[in-house]
Order: sequence, then structure tokens, then C-alpha cells
Amino acid sequence: MQKPLRPWFASAFSLSDCAQLRSTRRSAWLAFGIFLAIATALLPQRGWANPSATAPPALKETLGQIDAAASKADVAGVMKHYGAAFSHSDGLDRKSLEAALSRLWQRYPNLQYRTELKAWRAEGNALVAETITYVTGSQQVGDRQYTLTSTLESRQRFENQRIVRQDILAEQSKVTSGSNPPTIRLVLPARVAPGQQFNFDAIVQEPLEDNLLLGAAVEEPIKPDGFLTPAKVDLRPLNAGGIFKVGRAPQRGENRWLSAVIVRHDGITVMTQRLIVGN
Repeated sequence: MQKPLRPWFASAFSLSDCAQLRSTRRSAWLAFGIFLAIATALLPQRGWANPSATAPPALKETLGQIDAAASKADVAGVMKHYGAAFSHSDGLDRKSLEAALSRLWQRYPNLQYRTELKAWRAEGNALVAETITYVTGSQQVGDRQYTLTSTLESRQRFENQRIVRQDILAEQSKVTSGSNPPTIRLVLPARVAPGQQFNFDAIVQEPLEDNLLLGAAVEEPIKPDGFLTPAKVDLRPLNAGGIFKVGRAPQRGENRWLSAVIVRHDGITVMTQRLIVGN
């Protein structure tokens, strides 16, 4: 016999909670827009890619300063490092990034940032840097706490000491809640060609036993107005220990967010990974 759902779950968890989790996940991406600003005097020798160990000490110091500003939810302290003509591979501009960061930090005032410089190169008077950023934090909603962990790899272009372009290379995030949220392993390719078929599996690592699992898979296009708009989630009972789907990439080469929502009587887990669609 399956275990009954606990009262807090049966009465309190709703589709709006799932929407909250998905909105949080999308907002988490915006946290990844926090990176370094480099003075033109620190430009490295031409070539790709210079390892991080060869980076000037001042570059690493600047990286730490920006992480510190982001960890304090200092919007102005972060945005001063972005150029007026900033553009993004997902369609964001400087104004929309600033607005989204403000909203994110109202919701998650205690996010902590740590950015690692992976490689860098000079392109004329510009600097291109590849980084990986780790974000952690939590949010209290009523009597429930949500914990966020996110990782984003990206490439930034700096001109006149400002970030003018950012491209996302990889992204994954997780939001959990409850005393024992399900442990999920995502199986999803990082990149597929337009129109290509792919598998999307979210496998619960704990034994199923008598537990009832509810879940949903969500696919969304990545676009500027999607960062702050909650997505609807239709939870359904799962007959197996996870979610197993087959999808097909869009023909137009639009990137996607693929999310798995898994709910058990003792916790909730939402995992999202970016699927890059291109040749």
C-alpha cells in the first residue's frame, strides 16, 4: 500500500508552488550574469586560450569584488560593470538584466556567488573571458524553505572595462524543499541539432518502495520575457522511479530549458538544464 501524503503536502502544495519553483529557477539564471570587469591595461597577450593560472592578479581580484557585490545584492555595484549596449545570447539587454536582478534579490536576499575564471584571451582592445559561476541560497515561503544551487558556464566580452556581450555555454540548477527531497539524476544531452530527437530522463536515485511520486516534465523556450514569468506545471502520478521522455529539438534552433519536477511526501526537487540547439 502506498504511504498517504502528509497533511502539509496535501493541503499546502499546489501548482502555484511549482510555478514558484520554476520562476525561481529562471531567476537563478540571472544570478549567473554576475562576472568580472577588467581594465584595458590588464589585457593578456593575444591567443586562445590562456589558462586561469596565467591571469594577472588584478583580474582575479576584480572577479572577487564582483562576486562580493552580488552576494550583497548590490544591483548598482554589479551593473556598473555592464556596458550601455550590453547584449546577451538569450535576448536580454542591460535594462532587462537590471530589472530581473532586482526582483531576484528581493526574493533571494542571501544568495552567495563564486566565479572561477577558466580561460581568457585578447581580441584587439577587447578581452574575452570564459567563466563558471556557482550560486547558492535559500528562500523562506511561509513554513517552507526552498534551497537553490546553480551552475553556469559562459563567455563574456569586455570593451572599455565593461561587459558588452555574454553567451551561455552550459547551465544547470536545482531547487529543493522538504526534510528529504528526492535525489535526481538528469540524463540530457548538452547540445542537439535542430530537429534532432533526444531523450530526457530524470531518475530518482532512492528506492521507490511504497512512496507515491508525483512529477512533471517542462520544456520552455529561452526568451527574455520567460525569466520572470512563472510556468504552469501539471503534476501527475509516476508509475516508475522518475520521468522518462523523448523530445525533439525545434527546427529553428531555439535553445530550451528542460525541467523535471519530482514530489514525494518528504520533499520536492526541481532540476533544470539548458539544452542548446544548434549545429
